[in-house]
Amino acid sequence: MERVLVTGYKASELGIFSLKHPGIGIIKKAIKKKLVAMLDDGLEWVIVSGQWGVELWAAEAALELKETYGQLRLAVITPFLEQDEQWSEEKQTYYRQIIQRADYVNSVTKSKYVGPWQFKEKNKFLLRNSDALLLLYDDEKEGSPKFIRELALQQAGSQSYPIVSITAFDLQELADDERQAEDSGFDEHGYS
Repeated sequence: MERVLVTGYKASELGIFSLKHPGIGIIKKAIKKKLVAMLDDGLEWVIVSGQWGVELWAAEAALELKETYGQLRLAVITPFLEQDEQWSEEKQTYYRQIIQRADYVNSVTKSKYVGPWQFKEKNKFLLRNSDALLLLYDDEKEGSPKFIRELALQQAGSQSYPIVSITAFDLQELADDERQAEDSGFDEHGYS
């Protein structure tokens, strides 16, 4: 598995409206944990479309892992040009910092936003050009990731295409572990 597509909820679907939200750190930690396991199996590329939310946090997590795993690369392949133009200045700055550090940046459609079909084309293109999907999604909380999940399940039905999930339970377990470590005076590695 050389290329993994990472996606999940938009920030607003998770009720996250600030870059300082504590949930972001938990999400990044969960993504890193899954990516490290994949790195041991030959992972070379993390692919995202740069959507505001899980995808940008995954990109940031990949860039942080790159410091330890030099072979890891980040690709940001957007559905259309200038997808961030309607975002707040803070979000645009964050997005552009990630784009500048990515190893590959491109757009599926070579125009600005025209219509919802660009998101469908992006999903098809990214699934076609990846070996697995890492998806932050919970069946009990429907949201925008359901569309790419459905396509990925179709693809997995006809070829080898692993779908690795991170659920609300996984995130809660990580948060509980962190809280327990803080209460005991130890970090997650057992050091005080």
